[in-house]
Amino acid sequence: MSALNRAFWETTPLSEMTKEQWESLCDGCGKCCLQKFIDDETDELVYTNIACQLLDPSSCQCSDYDQRKQRVPDCTQLTVADIDQFDWLPVTCSYRLVAMGLPLPEWHHLLTGDRTSILTAGMTVANRSVSELDVNEDEIEAHIIQWVN
Repeated sequence: MSALNRAFWETTPLSEMTKEQWESLCDGCGKCCLQKFIDDETDELVYTNIACQLLDPSSCQCSDYDQRKQRVPDCTQLTVADIDQFDWLPVTCSYRLVAMGLPLPEWHHLLTGDRTSILTAGMTVANRSVSELDVNEDEIEAHIIQWVN
């Protein structure tokens, strides 16, 4: 396939993408909005089903995307400058896949033309997470999950 027929994420390095291209890569899974930590004993990344207070649990969209850093100072904003540190993102994350030169998953909206295809594929945290506002600090271990990879 010639470069003219290839999609922007296949021909444009992440560092050269426009803001619109960069933002469109996000598949909307919500997995980056889950609390995670490094296990002291194994040094492994451990995910919980505890979501940021701004994550809508059914749509997996941030309820205040433009102001998220002001409202939640710990929010991790993905930027091109962080590409080398994308290993904490799930292996299904479009940013991580593109950074590694891999194809987007078949359910990605840029391939299907449908923003809800990720929900249909069951690849989001939709209805599988709880708000951080509803969890006591001493209950965090009970929220460790294995379904994010």
